[in-house]
Order: sequence, then C-alpha cells, then structure tokens
Amino acid sequence: MQTPQNIRVHREDGLLEIVWSDHDVSRLPFRLLRQSCRCALCIDEFTGRQILDPQTVPETIQPQNVSLTGNYALQFVWSDGHDSGLYTWKHLRELADSESARLQGND
Repeated sequence: MQTPQNIRVHREDGLLEIVWSDHDVSRLPFRLLRQSCRCALCIDEFTGRQILDPQTVPETIQPQNVSLTGNYALQFVWSDGHDSGLYTWKHLRELADSESARLQGND
C-alpha cells in the first residue's frame, strides 16, 4: 500500500496535495474530499448507500483543521461543521486515482 510522504493543504487553491511513497503526486479538491466522506453520518453503515447529498456541499468548503490519525488516516474538521470522517490512505489513494482518471477523460 502506498503511504503519504508529504501532505500539504493549499487553501488558496482549494486542494489537498499528497506526495505518495511511489513519488506520485495527487491534488484533491476540498469539495471532492468532503463529498467522499465515508463516516456513518454520510454513508449508511448497513447498505453502503450515500446519505450525504453531494450537491449540498458548498463549492467554498474548506478544512478548518487537518490532523493525522495514527499512521493510517487523516481527519478533517470542515467549515460546514462536519468532523467525524476518517480518510484512510487507501481511501485517499482511491480518490486520487479516480480523480486522475476523470481529469484525463478515462472515467
């Protein structure tokens, strides 16, 4: 599994930048991250159905705080008050790979 070697919050660009152990660099928009929260408030624990309506996440969403959780995840406190999601390295890498494919037109 790839792990982050460097993580930077670029507030002015609205992006989280991750440099992975394979030297790949991912730039994930804050809104995408908030829309992709996997906590029990955003995803039904039993069905896996998304509870959070992605369209309700403001374009201007910002992290108020970003912290490491052990050696496996990040936790965000978002400007909309949401703070219960953990973003594992695996989840972040999957989001990064999906975003990269989308930007290259390979959805």
